[in-house]
Amino acid sequence: MYFVMVIGLMVVLPVASVIVEFAASGGSADLLDLIGKWFLFWGVGVRLFIAGVSQTFRPAFTVQNILGNTDTGATQIVKELGFANLGFGLVGLIAPWIDGWTVPGAIAPALFLGLDGIVHIAKKNKNATEWLATVTDLLIAVVLAVFVITSLVRGL
Repeated sequence: MYFVMVIGLMVVLPVASVIVEFAASGGSADLLDLIGKWFLFWGVGVRLFIAGVSQTFRPAFTVQNILGNTDTGATQIVKELGFANLGFGLVGLIAPWIDGWTVPGAIAPALFLGLDGIVHIAKKNKNATEWLATVTDLLIAVVLAVFVITSLVRGL
């Protein structure tokens, strides 16, 4: 179930949303803006908000199933990570719907997910769940970073 949810939120739903909105606009919508909007909404907003709820109320799931750790002391850190994910998720949920918020709303999550993915790459003996989280974190980080940089360059 975790794999289907993550792939759906990080790849399938953002891509489908971009395609649907672009088609609905008759091809006149700015593709870059749609990519930023929908990857921020699904990949950060929905995904990180759900992760934040899970990490806040079920930190042992992340500790055991994603990090492969049995140390119950790690649950405090995961719970605090959950609070950060709730904040990032909330920004990702609302920023695409407020004019001018998508680019600034994508900056911190892109940095967070990119650094998180890099740290996970270096970790040895990752299980399949952690590999999926690593790859999808890096995917969203790259998409959002390209969106932010391109948007900023266009605005100059």
